[in-house]
Amino acid sequence: MKQRVNNHDSVVISNGAAGGRIARMGSRQGALRDRRLLYLAAFGRAVATGMIGVLVGLYLARLRLPAGQIGLVVGAGLAGSALATAIAMFGGRLSSRRFLIVLALLAAGGGALLPLATHPAALIAIAFVGMVNGMGRDRGAALVVEQALLPATTADQGRTRAMAWYSLVQDAGHAGGSLLAGLPALIQRLGPVGDLAAMRASLWVYAALPALTALAYLRLSPAIEPPARPRLELDPGTRRVLWRICALFGLDGIGGGFLTTALLSFFFFERFGVGPGTVGALFFAARVANALSHLVAAWLARRIGLVNTMVFTHLPSSLLLVTVGFAPTFPVAALLFLLREGLVEMDVPTRTSYVVAVVRPEERTFASGATLLARLAAWAVAPMIAGALMQGRSLAVPLVIGAVMKIVYDLLLYRAFRHLKPPEERAAAGD
Repeated sequence: MKQRVNNHDSVVISNGAAGGRIARMGSRQGALRDRRLLYLAAFGRAVATGMIGVLVGLYLARLRLPAGQIGLVVGAGLAGSALATAIAMFGGRLSSRRFLIVLALLAAGGGALLPLATHPAALIAIAFVGMVNGMGRDRGAALVVEQALLPATTADQGRTRAMAWYSLVQDAGHAGGSLLAGLPALIQRLGPVGDLAAMRASLWVYAALPALTALAYLRLSPAIEPPARPRLELDPGTRRVLWRICALFGLDGIGGGFLTTALLSFFFFERFGVGPGTVGALFFAARVANALSHLVAAWLARRIGLVNTMVFTHLPSSLLLVTVGFAPTFPVAALLFLLREGLVEMDVPTRTSYVVAVVRPEERTFASGATLLARLAAWAVAPMIAGALMQGRSLAVPLVIGAVMKIVYDLLLYRAFRHLKPPEERAAAGD
């Protein structure tokens, strides 16, 4: 009897018609189960990220840290994520599943230690090791690994939709986490608890969330592991594409690093005097807008293409962001911010789908890691500069600088990649 083994599923398919149907059904069911587990883990991690993104800036402000030191702590957390992403890129002895579990446990440990520290040096070290994500959005090594595994659970035609659902699940988690950031206010209403004590109790709740995602990773099937390769040799064409993409994503990352959720929370707190409950509710609404936009992005990409969707939605969102810095009142700033959030994340599933589509399957982990690493390296540096600008000049300056850099990125991206199409767009065009 002849046998064929699928690299991503490890399911044996026999020549017999009945056996083939059963094996293919098992393959589809196994792929669907793994995809759902990846969605579940992404949701849990996103809840934690959405929560800490709002709380860390407010917590550090409660410790009376100046804006410059807050920027250093936020930058250190993103630097830790960048290091973990580099490890994910270049591989190691751990399988993908075990690596994801280690990342979850490190994040949980960092979250548990964060409320115990008050000295800036200790906070910086904890943020680095625990990969404390002040972006408020899930961007890290776990994301790289999951995005590399996800395409193996679907066909090319379903890839962008799978990525859109992945992004939607994440932003649903971000929304829930942002709402959960109002927990300190709830704790204070329930009993005679001080402001700082309530904040610390909430941080311990955050620490429990990444530990729970490890349970989902434990249930992933061995079939989801990519085929083992002793050493990856990048195709010369892939190398050229990645150099250009990484340079552009790095520019966008610097702009995004000026606009982390932690620093935006600090902006709303200092500029308008709003507390954790109000800021948490605002970011909850923002993440709901993000989540809904992902499905619109998948629909739009089928009609105008991935690159066009990335640019034509991202550009107006940056223009809206400039207006937030000059809003006269919190309601006006909140409205402009929510309009911006309805557009800014539409490039996320399309960007992810585009990157994994223009490289070979065995290059996906490296490509996903390289592009995210470029962003993370930029994100790690930018909050330190943004915090210093907030402290020394104006609270609104980082918003304007970040928006301008993102506008430049959009224009350069369109110029560089409007002619490089993914497989499904080439097929539709008859190329």
